[in-house]
Amino acid sequence: MHMKGRFRQPIWMIPLAIAGLVALVGWFGDARLRHTIETQLKAELAATLDANVTALNIWMTNQTRLASFLAEEPEVHKLSLTILEQPLSPGNGRVRAPDSPDMNEFSAYLRTRLSKVNYDAALLVNTNFHVAANSGPGRLRLVGAPVSEAQTNKFAELFASGQPFIITPYKPEMPPGLRPPSRRGGSGQPPFGPPPDEKHAGREPGTNAFPGRRRAPVSEPGRGRRGDLTLMQVAAPVRTDSGVVAGALALIINPDREFTRMLSVARSGESGETYAFDQHGLLLSRSRFDDQLRELGLLDPTNTSSALNLRLHDPGGDLSKGYKPASDESASRELTRIVAAAVAGQDGVDAQPSRDYRGINVVGAWRWLPEHGFGVATQIDAAEAYKPLRVLQVVFVLLFLLLVLCACIMFLFSYRDVVWRQRLDEAELKLKRLGQYTLEQKIGEGGMGVVYRARHALMRRDTAIKLLLPDRADPASIERFEREVCLTCQLSHPNTIQIYDYGHTPDGIFYYVMELLRGLNLHELVTRCGPQPEGRVIHILTQVCESLAEAHALGLIHRDIKPANVYLCERGGVPDCVKVLDFGLVRLYRAEKGSPMHLTGEKGIVGTPWFMSPESIKNSALSDPRSDIYAIGALAYFLLTREYVFNGESVMEVYEKQLTQDPPPPGRRSSNPVSPELERTILRCLEKDPQLRPQTISELRALLQASPRTTDWGPEQRASWWNLNQPQASAPTGPPSPVPATISIELRPRNGS
Repeated sequence: MHMKGRFRQPIWMIPLAIAGLVALVGWFGDARLRHTIETQLKAELAATLDANVTALNIWMTNQTRLASFLAEEPEVHKLSLTILEQPLSPGNGRVRAPDSPDMNEFSAYLRTRLSKVNYDAALLVNTNFHVAANSGPGRLRLVGAPVSEAQTNKFAELFASGQPFIITPYKPEMPPGLRPPSRRGGSGQPPFGPPPDEKHAGREPGTNAFPGRRRAPVSEPGRGRRGDLTLMQVAAPVRTDSGVVAGALALIINPDREFTRMLSVARSGESGETYAFDQHGLLLSRSRFDDQLRELGLLDPTNTSSALNLRLHDPGGDLSKGYKPASDESASRELTRIVAAAVAGQDGVDAQPSRDYRGINVVGAWRWLPEHGFGVATQIDAAEAYKPLRVLQVVFVLLFLLLVLCACIMFLFSYRDVVWRQRLDEAELKLKRLGQYTLEQKIGEGGMGVVYRARHALMRRDTAIKLLLPDRADPASIERFEREVCLTCQLSHPNTIQIYDYGHTPDGIFYYVMELLRGLNLHELVTRCGPQPEGRVIHILTQVCESLAEAHALGLIHRDIKPANVYLCERGGVPDCVKVLDFGLVRLYRAEKGSPMHLTGEKGIVGTPWFMSPESIKNSALSDPRSDIYAIGALAYFLLTREYVFNGESVMEVYEKQLTQDPPPPGRRSSNPVSPELERTILRCLEKDPQLRPQTISELRALLQASPRTTDWGPEQRASWWNLNQPQASAPTGPPSPVPATISIELRPRNGS
């Protein structure tokens, strides 16, 4: 591809401009997609939070209804009133008979009922805020112990209003020597209570068995699973027949099995979770990341659950990526943004990332439930939530970088072109100053080089100097350039372009000096003036034959005879003088004992398709002087008709017709009369079989001269035409004409072919 003017007309700016456009579109698309994702994310988080809060409210309502139903069940109601009406022992608040038949019957009946509805245990609390009975198995029952102050307020509210209530998760104080209850449906030991013999248990009478909630963020060392127990309660009033509240039936719930599960009804994405917390930021439900929390050091390894063991503080950085907080005192850190907003009573949803209790950026929605005294939040990792946006950003960044890289590469090529052209200009200046030739004006540019009109310093003769452009100076072009010079220098016929000098500048710019011509090539002639008369065609072709006769005698074949390579000019006062140009594809050909010998071999198709002989298309190594004769026949056809012998939609179609079809007689396609003698000569030149063509250039020249119109284009006609159509001075390798260029198709053997 020609690189002229690439820096002055910087096409490298095109991909850079496209890159800027891509950046602008990417910025706009990023903003729009971010807005869309944020809108959808807010809607999804709000819907998830609503679903979980609704499920939690329904569950808590059902719990209170179930507790009320059990308290009003006839058998439970009768046994409860019997126990609650028993007189208390003076001084210690204990019932007189902790293992009385009524208590045994109460315990046995409730154990059967509770196992069917997934409660761990049941307690009966009197209006003095003491445990009157429980459903613990065996004789290990806690009776007479007072409830904690926090629960006293709740029970007082129940006794006053007669409405059931739920106590959110808390950690009870376990009496020494008492193991926690089994998590398998309420079987095993009761959740709390001393052994029958308090002295053996090491516990003073009246010790508080309901300490309420513990707010320590991490379980105490050494407590293990015993100190990690969490419970919930749902209590309903027990009324007398007259409707007076005589006590309360409290059912013990496993929060991991019920409370946490209700907060997992809906979840956003793979990293989403919903959790509950109190007004101090203490986690009430169980986190789904307990294992990760232990690895990060937020949970003691002895803790079986994060519930009531973790405060939802902002650690200040992403702990999962190795961040270490500056202070180990969690009390000195602020709550996470989501939890702090909920505790402050500001319900909402936020799609802007903020750190959670692990330090990972999340987006979430939150709500404070004043009727229950705790908040609920749902969240999802921001990396997952904004993954589509990151993918789009990566695509646009890669596309932008690719375009910038393309612009840089094109800039480098442009810069290299400028450098080479500077070197070329310097070489031209050196030639002007130091050489024997003075460059005067650029008069043309061809496929391989640029041509200047020059004047020899001593001979004062006008010449043309052709320089091989550096950006086209690949080894193959240099070889062809040198071969064209070396072989053309062997030719001295007046109808062959003359080469005066050859060499290269100190900067490696190859050049050769040739005669300066004033005229036009045959393609330009036919394009401007249309089909040529037969007499002039014979006059032109005869001169071409005389030029090639010398070349063939030296063992050279041209291989690229075509209208653009035959130049018509006026030389020494002789008009219509032909010059054969461009010996860049010339091949050395020798005849030994009647057999051709090709000293150079090629695997491919070399030449101009419309003027190539069938044998050259099949194998360029088969070219011989008869191939040039075929090209002269095609050239004559073009001069007479202004059309090629064969045309096609593609080069391969032209090749196919050259190999298989017979050409139509030129007389049918010409607007000028064509004699039968010339028509037979042209069709003979276009024979597929080389043996049927004229075997030598001399034979072809004799056949051309046999035409009856040979003398129609005499000196007077030539001079008259040149007086009327005086061409401008130009170079033999002037501006490219619209004629199809010479091509080279490399045919490499393929496996299996």
